[in-house]
Amino acid sequence: MDGDLSHDQVTRFLNKNELTSKDLWKYVKKEVRNHEKENVGVLIFDDTIEEKPHTDENDTICWHYSHAKGRCVKGVNILSALIRYNDFALPIAYEAIRKNQHYCDVETKKEKRKSAVTKNDLFKSMIKQATLNQVKFEYVLADNWFGAKKNIEYIHDDLKKKFIFGIKANRLVTLSKKGQYRQLSSLNLEDNETRTVWLKGMSFPVMLLKRVFKNENGSTGTLYLITNDLSTDADQIYEIYQKRWRIEEYHKSIKQNASLATSPTKVSRSQRNHIFASIVAYCKLEFLKVKTTLNHFAIKYKLILKANRESMLELKRIQSGA
Repeated sequence: MDGDLSHDQVTRFLNKNELTSKDLWKYVKKEVRNHEKENVGVLIFDDTIEEKPHTDENDTICWHYSHAKGRCVKGVNILSALIRYNDFALPIAYEAIRKNQHYCDVETKKEKRKSAVTKNDLFKSMIKQATLNQVKFEYVLADNWFGAKKNIEYIHDDLKKKFIFGIKANRLVTLSKKGQYRQLSSLNLEDNETRTVWLKGMSFPVMLLKRVFKNENGSTGTLYLITNDLSTDADQIYEIYQKRWRIEEYHKSIKQNASLATSPTKVSRSQRNHIFASIVAYCKLEFLKVKTTLNHFAIKYKLILKANRESMLELKRIQSGA
């Protein structure tokens, strides 16, 4: 950078102040306000794990259960809230799960870590903060890992918002308010069929949708969705829920385009600040996407190609003695 940016400046940035979700909101607020004027948004939640098998364990880099791998892995677990307006999507809140409490496992007699705040508590607090920030959204979208009774009741009863959640096949439901509860999978619904049901322990009905889909390997899977918007039909429910996929693209981009996976930091604060910087880098790419109509990967490729061309020209100038 010809002295414009030094290694020490980066180090000081990563270690000086604790950068948090509040700082992220300050950064994206103007763009969110610009896009929410004429669009109805959806608020999407999901978490991701970036593995760090060779980094020393601390409050931030520790062991988390990976649903994708079916086992615990060492790394950083990030919960994010993404607001989406049409094709524009920005993170408006995030939390790196910190396991800052130590305890002794009764069975193994080994010391383990746990978080003082559960992921479901963080989930509810992030939704509450979005409403306090007056972020406009019509639905909350999340997969079945966030479909806990308290989460659903909080959105429906306290916030008076609509939701569409994935739900596990073993959840207990009844077809009438005072009926007998049974496992969801025993209802034998047809593909794309909807039913009004009551989840066990909940005082209000929800619309249930069953959707059968094909995996890339040719096998079939079943997706159950629930919503408190009883006026929707099967196609509308599935179409809205499909918008949740954008958070998977966000996870992929912060890892592959915004260098989340390549942090060399060793201290907990600098690791969390690096996460913040990677999320801001994603936001910058999203701003560029609007201006260029290119996706994040195409923008990154274009920048690298330009840098390589400039490097080649500089090399030729050196070789010619110019």
